[in-house]
Amino acid sequence: MTLPTWITLARLLAVPLLLYLLYQPGEQWLSLGVFLVAAATDWLDGYLARRLHQVSDLGKFLDPLVDKFLVLAPLLVLVELGRLPAWGVFLILARELAIAGWRVNQPILTGANLWGKLKTVTQIAAIALLIAPLSPTWQLPGLILFWLAVAITLISGAIYLWPRRPEMGDVASS
Repeated sequence: MTLPTWITLARLLAVPLLLYLLYQPGEQWLSLGVFLVAAATDWLDGYLARRLHQVSDLGKFLDPLVDKFLVLAPLLVLVELGRLPAWGVFLILARELAIAGWRVNQPILTGANLWGKLKTVTQIAAIALLIAPLSPTWQLPGLILFWLAVAITLISGAIYLWPRRPEMGDVASS
């Protein structure tokens, strides 16, 4: 096991703690801190994997899976608390399941593309705004960012699934 993989596993262990804290009155700042630290480890493990030449198929598999847990867990709590509509979170969940299923059937595991990274950053920013104990004036920007995240999530999913045209230099299959 590599250091980046251990960091990914630490992010996974942060999810139950985050869920616990989200339900504790008066612990919203702490839950936000746990969420943001866990989200930052997503960047850290990828950076270290590339920098230390420790990119692995296990890491390519675990990293996006743990990201999905980290994003979907607080979104589901926000649905339960009546702060987000279930159908919006369902669209994110459906895309994530579709892409996870698609990736499993690929002969080579690849990392996220630019749209996938933009999706993750937008989701994290929206969740951070929505779980932060800020004044009610921040609720609307949080919701706008959430719906932007939903749109980017769907666009990035379509890009993953859209058939790729062969580029110049690609070998044509017979």
